[in-house]
Amino acid sequence: MPQSSSMQQRFFVWLSNNPGEAILRWIFRVVVTVTIAALAVDLAGMNGWGAHPDPAATPAETSDLPSIVPSILAPLLPGGDKRLLPLPPPDGPMAKPMTFELVSGGKLLATGTITPGISEAFAAEVSRHGEYIKTVVLSSPGGSVADALTMGRLIREKKFATEVEAGKFCASSCPLVFAAGVERRAGDRAAIGVHQVAAISSAANGPPRDEMKVAQNISARCQRYLADMGVNLQVWVHAMETPPDKLFVFKPDELKSLNMVTATPASTPAAPPVTTSAGTKTRL
Repeated sequence: MPQSSSMQQRFFVWLSNNPGEAILRWIFRVVVTVTIAALAVDLAGMNGWGAHPDPAATPAETSDLPSIVPSILAPLLPGGDKRLLPLPPPDGPMAKPMTFELVSGGKLLATGTITPGISEAFAAEVSRHGEYIKTVVLSSPGGSVADALTMGRLIREKKFATEVEAGKFCASSCPLVFAAGVERRAGDRAAIGVHQVAAISSAANGPPRDEMKVAQNISARCQRYLADMGVNLQVWVHAMETPPDKLFVFKPDELKSLNMVTATPASTPAAPPVTTSAGTKTRL
């Protein structure tokens, strides 16, 4: 008897001795194995593993993803998501604890890092000058998530607007503060970006803690907060997909479609002339 006929007979005997559920599991495993093998071959071809790239091919041609690769893998592959930018280290005023300055037009400038406890200084500033504040203008690389949430809750309670001025940036936990404004404005070339929350490990001699549990708790708080502020939760999806050392910067149309930006920046009107005792007119 030929060998092929013998193999077929053994296969049919195996089928008859196994229930349908086991057969379906076997077929599923075969399909998964074949799919993984095909994906591995394509990836190897892309990266030159065991293949010789065409020297005539252009960089654009060699960076195209094969159709078999799921789009969800694109950021992990060469030439992937270019939206993820390296997180710039804060310098100058951005590297210092956040300061607050009340300027004309009812604007409170909040500049610098959101250090632990800075929400108390913000609350004190609001307590002193709350009746004059109309808009909190942010320029910050982020920092403490807990303080950002506390500042945001106070901004919403006081019904302040928020703004990131033209050419300034609001990153990491700063967009949580920005999201609290009853009106939210971003100027031309304003950069608003997010990334994952990093759970800080406890000290070596401190009590152990579950870092995953801490991160999940923070994530849940942030999602609930953004929902309360009327922001599309896709904002948080982008944050959770972005490593802590990178930054996902939103495009202007995304800021609007996700309801992060709700109004256009208003031009600051000129102050009315004031007559002094000498009769001259000046502007404040």
